[in-house]
Amino acid sequence: MFNLIAILGPTATGKTKLAAKLASEFNGEIISADSRQVYRGMDIGTGKDLEDYIIEGEKVNYHLIDIVDPLGEFNLFLFKQYFNSAFKKINQKNKLPFLVGGTGLYLSSIIQNYELPKVDFNDTRIKELYSKNLDELKTIFLELISNPHNTTDLTSKERIINAIAVAWSKSKKNNGKNEVPKINSLVIGIMPDRDEIKKKITDRLIFRLHNGMIEEVENLIKNGMSFEKLDFFGLEYRYVGLYLQGKINYNDMFQKLNSSIHNFAKRQITWFKKMEREGIQINWLRDPDFFEAKKIIEKYFPLNK
Repeated sequence: MFNLIAILGPTATGKTKLAAKLASEFNGEIISADSRQVYRGMDIGTGKDLEDYIIEGEKVNYHLIDIVDPLGEFNLFLFKQYFNSAFKKINQKNKLPFLVGGTGLYLSSIIQNYELPKVDFNDTRIKELYSKNLDELKTIFLELISNPHNTTDLTSKERIINAIAVAWSKSKKNNGKNEVPKINSLVIGIMPDRDEIKKKITDRLIFRLHNGMIEEVENLIKNGMSFEKLDFFGLEYRYVGLYLQGKINYNDMFQKLNSSIHNFAKRQITWFKKMEREGIQINWLRDPDFFEAKKIIEKYFPLNK
């Protein structure tokens, strides 16, 4: 019996609006599976599009958006904790949880029921990692995980340290028993053809650059965010940060950012294919078609209308 509806797909394919319509139809609430939308003040670059949650004048409740200060930290373990809390609250209201997003690791952790150990970041060994350089950290990481499936962990000190800490925790025997809900997901994916995805990405980027994205990054800097942290957040924040530092001109910023978002979409698609190879059934739609998605859900959650 399914107890969660998951809506996934590459960036710029209309997941959020579709999910909000479906949640409104099926008396549901949305849990975001986006690694950057958790941060307050990062709205345009992360594509929060909060107006998408308004359906026929009524707001569809959402969770895991705007919950962390951008100067703070967030990781997979915290995401799982927040998800479990939101899932429980939604069920207590006799509503249907919808998981929506494009962060493959976050989606997989729920849909595929990852078991994660608790990480103690006050551990002396973990604190000592911050004194090491990037190459030393990579060596430690690769000794622990000789064949990593997620090479993005190797791109910054923070990511590598988090990955090492999780690996160390997994090696310890965990006697604590956490109440973790067993998830059985009905998964719906949106996958337009590649040319359409490319057009949607480029059109959306042009719109965002003309409607406050650069100003959003400037405001983050004014509020204490470093250029190193902007680089950590990647994509829009990385390249707009380089532009604001004068390291690239506007045209280069646009071209490099546009190309990077296209590559990001390819990586998302690769991740979803990996999930399918690992046994996850994804009901694919070519477009964010409300009526087609509704038919899929009604097979398991019939509407009493």
